[in-house]
Amino acid sequence: MSGRIAYLGPEGTFCEEALIGMVGAEAAAAEVPYPSIAACFNAVESGEVAEALVPIENALEGGVSQTLDQLMAHDGRIVIRGEVIHPIRHHLIGRKGLALADVTRVLSHPHAPGQCARFLGDQVPQAEVAASLSTADAVRTVMAGDAPEAAIGTARAAEIYGGAILADDIGDVHENHTRFVLVGRDEVDATGPGAFTTSIICAIPKDRPGALLSILQEFSLRAVNLSRLESRPARTGLGRYVFFIDAEGSRARDLPLSAALDAIEQGGIAHVVALGSYRAATQ
Repeated sequence: MSGRIAYLGPEGTFCEEALIGMVGAEAAAAEVPYPSIAACFNAVESGEVAEALVPIENALEGGVSQTLDQLMAHDGRIVIRGEVIHPIRHHLIGRKGLALADVTRVLSHPHAPGQCARFLGDQVPQAEVAASLSTADAVRTVMAGDAPEAAIGTARAAEIYGGAILADDIGDVHENHTRFVLVGRDEVDATGPGAFTTSIICAIPKDRPGALLSILQEFSLRAVNLSRLESRPARTGLGRYVFFIDAEGSRARDLPLSAALDAIEQGGIAHVVALGSYRAATQ
């Protein structure tokens, strides 16, 4: 198996910025950009790469559905081995000397314009907003043409594709962060000191009143804190859902957490897919 890391590309995405923060610029330059989150997961499962870094949650937009669905589809064969929280700083990028009043179109990933709505409405109200596959792809597209267009992207994308930052840090909310997870085929050793997070998927075998409450009570009875709870369609019929849960602690080290998960599984409350225990990131 390759020891390389896949990440959601192309070069210049926030995912690559987060990877550089984890491993350094020199090491990140040797890693492999993939065009989609599904491609990242498939590369891990096939052994093309050892791990992949993908976004899982944004402070403004919530859970990243593509990542959650891939974790569900791989049914525990791919687990979470680590996480990093990365600040999101949007910049308006275009050709040097382009005046904001002359911008006719702004390209970006569909999430970005909503996070920069105040700036766009105040500073470039005349510009059409168009979607691109990623913030990096938007910058690359703008710099490949000669139209008076701009893109919302990263400072690294501006550097890579030869763009100029026309306006920096244009997001409406300064405390915008994305949580990225490092996924792989094997769990990490989670028995040492320090803070850990344990992630699971719970599927309730039969819908009934209080089914979700029964799961949550097992954690509450043992004073296990949950840092995240999110539902996703189970893809087995309308109205059927699975629950993604992040709990503080390590299943291998912390007995109350281990006991709660055992009670949920052995008591038939829900089918549990373990997604791993891993070192908790600090913001």
